Amino acid sequence: MAQTPARVSDRRERKKAATRQALSAAARRLFLERGFDKVTVAEIADAADTAVSTLFVHFPGGKEALVLGDAGEREAALAAAVRNRPEGSSVLGALRDFLATRGPFAPDPEPEARRVADLVVATPALRAYARTLWTSCEAALARVIAEETGRHADDLSLRLLARYVLEIPDLAGTEPDPRAALDTAFSHLARGWPDLP
Repeated sequence: MAQTPARVSDRRERKKAATRQALSAAARRLFLERGFDKVTVAEIADAADTAVSTLFVHFPGGKEALVLGDAGEREAALAAAVRNRPEGSSVLGALRDFLATRGPFAPDPEPEARRVADLVVATPALRAYARTLWTSCEAALARVIAEETGRHADDLSLRLLARYVLEIPDLAGTEPDPRAALDTAFSHLARGWPDLP
Protein backbone atom coordinates (compact mmCIF):
# COMPACT_ATOMS: atom_id res chain seq x y z
CA MET A 1 0.00 0.00 0.00
CA ALA A 2 1.52 3.31 -1.11
CA GLN A 3 1.73 6.13 1.39
CA THR A 4 0.15 9.45 0.58
CA PRO A 5 2.42 12.52 0.30
CA ALA A 6 0.74 14.04 3.36
CA ARG A 7 1.50 10.96 5.47
CA VAL A 8 5.16 10.95 4.32
CA SER A 9 5.41 14.68 5.06
CA ASP A 10 3.89 14.21 8.54
CA ARG A 11 6.41 11.47 9.31
CA ARG A 12 9.30 13.66 8.12
CA GLU A 13 8.11 16.54 10.30
CA ARG A 14 7.80 14.25 13.33
CA LYS A 15 11.29 12.91 12.70
CA LYS A 16 12.71 16.45 12.36
CA ALA A 17 11.02 17.50 15.59
CA ALA A 18 12.32 14.40 17.40
CA THR A 19 15.86 15.06 16.14
CA ARG A 20 15.69 18.71 17.25
CA GLN A 21 14.41 17.63 20.66
CA ALA A 22 17.13 14.98 21.06
CA LEU A 23 19.87 17.47 20.13
CA SER A 24 18.52 20.16 22.43
CA ALA A 25 18.10 17.75 25.35
CA ALA A 26 21.60 16.33 24.89
CA ALA A 27 23.10 19.82 24.73
CA ARG A 28 21.34 21.01 27.85
CA ARG A 29 22.35 17.90 29.79
CA LEU A 30 26.00 18.22 28.77
CA PHE A 31 26.11 21.99 29.34
CA LEU A 32 24.63 21.62 32.83
CA GLU A 33 27.02 18.78 33.67
CA ARG A 34 30.24 20.32 32.35
CA GLY A 35 29.63 23.95 31.42
CA PHE A 36 28.89 25.52 28.06
CA ASP A 37 32.49 26.16 27.04
CA LYS A 38 33.66 22.62 27.85
CA VAL A 39 31.26 20.86 25.45
CA THR A 40 31.83 20.52 21.71
CA VAL A 41 29.22 20.22 18.99
CA ALA A 42 30.71 16.83 18.14
CA GLU A 43 29.99 15.61 21.68
CA ILE A 44 26.43 16.90 21.48
CA ALA A 45 25.82 15.23 18.12
CA ASP A 46 27.27 11.98 19.46
CA ALA A 47 25.09 12.11 22.59
CA ALA A 48 22.01 12.61 20.38
CA ASP A 49 23.16 9.87 17.98
CA THR A 50 23.34 12.22 14.99
CA ALA A 51 26.03 13.67 12.77
CA VAL A 52 27.54 17.12 13.34
CA SER A 53 26.19 18.16 9.95
CA THR A 54 22.69 17.18 11.11
CA LEU A 55 23.12 19.33 14.21
CA PHE A 56 23.91 22.37 12.05
CA VAL A 57 20.99 21.66 9.72
CA HIS A 58 18.63 21.87 12.69
CA PHE A 59 20.54 24.53 14.65
CA PRO A 60 22.49 26.76 12.25
CA GLY A 61 23.22 29.08 15.19
CA GLY A 62 25.39 26.37 16.74
CA LYS A 63 25.75 25.64 20.43
CA GLU A 64 23.96 28.80 21.56
CA ALA A 65 20.89 27.99 19.47
CA LEU A 66 20.66 24.58 21.10
CA VAL A 67 19.89 26.33 24.38
CA LEU A 68 18.07 29.45 23.22
CA GLY A 69 16.36 28.59 19.92
CA ASP A 70 16.14 31.15 17.14
CA ALA A 71 14.74 34.62 16.57
CA GLY A 72 11.82 33.34 14.50
CA GLU A 73 10.40 31.49 17.49
CA ARG A 74 10.74 34.62 19.65
CA GLU A 75 9.17 36.89 17.05
CA ALA A 76 6.17 34.60 16.76
CA ALA A 77 5.77 34.35 20.55
CA LEU A 78 6.02 38.14 21.02
CA ALA A 79 3.50 38.79 18.26
CA ALA A 80 1.10 36.24 19.74
CA ALA A 81 1.44 37.82 23.19
CA VAL A 82 0.39 41.21 21.81
CA ARG A 83 -2.27 40.00 19.38
CA ASN A 84 -3.87 37.47 21.71
CA ARG A 85 -3.84 39.57 24.87
CA PRO A 86 -6.98 39.34 27.00
CA GLU A 87 -9.75 41.86 26.46
CA GLY A 88 -8.90 45.07 28.29
CA SER A 89 -5.22 44.19 28.66
CA SER A 90 -2.72 46.79 27.47
CA VAL A 91 0.08 46.06 25.04
CA LEU A 92 2.63 46.75 27.78
CA GLY A 93 0.74 44.52 30.21
CA ALA A 94 0.71 41.70 27.67
CA LEU A 95 4.45 42.05 27.01
CA ARG A 96 5.21 42.14 30.74
CA ASP A 97 3.08 39.04 31.33
CA PHE A 98 4.83 37.27 28.44
CA LEU A 99 8.34 38.07 29.69
CA ALA A 100 7.31 37.05 33.22
CA THR A 101 7.09 33.46 31.96
CA ARG A 102 10.57 33.40 30.43
CA GLY A 103 14.04 32.51 31.74
CA PRO A 104 15.04 34.26 34.95
CA PHE A 105 11.60 35.87 35.36
CA ALA A 106 9.59 32.63 35.45
CA PRO A 107 7.91 31.98 38.79
CA ASP A 108 8.74 28.62 40.33
CA PRO A 109 10.46 27.15 37.27
CA GLU A 110 11.41 23.51 37.11
CA PRO A 111 14.88 22.97 38.63
CA GLU A 112 16.44 22.30 35.22
CA ALA A 113 14.87 25.42 33.73
CA ARG A 114 16.29 27.48 36.61
CA ARG A 115 19.73 25.94 36.06
CA VAL A 116 19.54 26.72 32.32
CA ALA A 117 18.53 30.34 33.05
CA ASP A 118 21.46 30.63 35.47
CA LEU A 119 23.77 29.11 32.83
CA VAL A 120 22.67 31.70 30.26
CA VAL A 121 23.25 34.60 32.66
CA ALA A 122 26.67 33.25 33.73
CA THR A 123 27.97 32.39 30.24
CA PRO A 124 29.05 35.44 28.20
CA ALA A 125 28.50 33.73 24.82
CA LEU A 126 24.98 32.62 25.78
CA ARG A 127 24.07 35.96 27.30
CA ALA A 128 25.27 37.83 24.19
CA TYR A 129 23.39 35.42 21.91
CA ALA A 130 20.20 35.80 23.99
CA ARG A 131 20.44 39.60 23.77
CA THR A 132 20.95 39.39 20.01
CA LEU A 133 17.91 37.10 19.67
CA TRP A 134 15.73 39.52 21.61
CA THR A 135 16.88 42.72 19.90
CA SER A 136 16.62 41.16 16.44
CA CYS A 137 12.85 41.10 17.03
CA GLU A 138 12.66 44.92 17.20
CA ALA A 139 11.15 45.59 13.76
CA ALA A 140 8.63 42.77 14.08
CA LEU A 141 7.55 43.85 17.56
CA ALA A 142 7.21 47.51 16.51
CA ARG A 143 5.13 46.38 13.53
CA VAL A 144 2.70 44.30 15.62
CA ILE A 145 2.35 47.08 18.21
CA ALA A 146 1.58 49.49 15.36
CA GLU A 147 -1.03 47.11 13.97
CA GLU A 148 -2.68 46.67 17.36
CA THR A 149 -2.69 50.37 18.23
CA GLY A 150 -3.56 51.86 14.85
CA ARG A 151 -0.27 53.71 14.55
CA HIS A 152 2.12 53.87 11.63
CA ALA A 153 4.74 51.13 11.54
CA ASP A 154 7.56 53.69 11.11
CA ASP A 155 6.57 55.60 14.27
CA LEU A 156 9.89 56.24 16.04
CA SER A 157 8.14 56.12 19.40
CA LEU A 158 7.04 52.52 18.76
CA ARG A 159 10.49 51.50 17.54
CA LEU A 160 11.97 52.97 20.72
CA LEU A 161 9.41 51.14 22.84
CA ALA A 162 10.12 47.85 21.08
CA ARG A 163 13.87 48.27 21.62
CA TYR A 164 13.43 49.09 25.32
CA VAL A 165 11.14 46.10 25.88
CA LEU A 166 13.60 43.78 24.14
CA GLU A 167 16.53 45.01 26.27
CA ILE A 168 14.69 44.10 29.48
CA PRO A 169 15.66 40.39 29.53
CA ASP A 170 19.37 41.26 29.43
CA LEU A 171 19.18 44.15 31.90
CA ALA A 172 16.59 42.98 34.42
CA GLY A 173 17.37 39.27 34.09
CA THR A 174 20.73 39.70 35.80
CA GLU A 175 19.42 41.65 38.80
CA PRO A 176 19.31 39.95 42.23
CA ASP A 177 15.49 39.91 42.02
CA PRO A 178 14.70 39.59 38.30
CA ARG A 179 10.90 39.69 38.73
CA ALA A 180 11.05 42.91 40.75
CA ALA A 181 13.39 44.38 38.12
CA LEU A 182 10.94 43.34 35.39
CA ASP A 183 8.12 45.14 37.19
CA THR A 184 10.30 48.23 37.65
CA ALA A 185 11.21 48.29 33.95
CA PHE A 186 7.58 48.08 32.85
CA SER A 187 6.56 50.70 35.39
CA HIS A 188 9.01 53.11 33.75
CA LEU A 189 7.80 52.16 30.26
CA ALA A 190 4.18 52.79 31.27
CA ARG A 191 5.14 56.32 32.37
CA GLY A 192 6.93 56.90 29.06
CA TRP A 193 4.02 55.61 26.93
CA PRO A 194 0.93 56.53 28.99
CA ASP A 195 -1.35 56.71 25.95
CA LEU A 196 -0.52 53.23 24.64
CA PRO A 197 -3.66 51.07 24.78
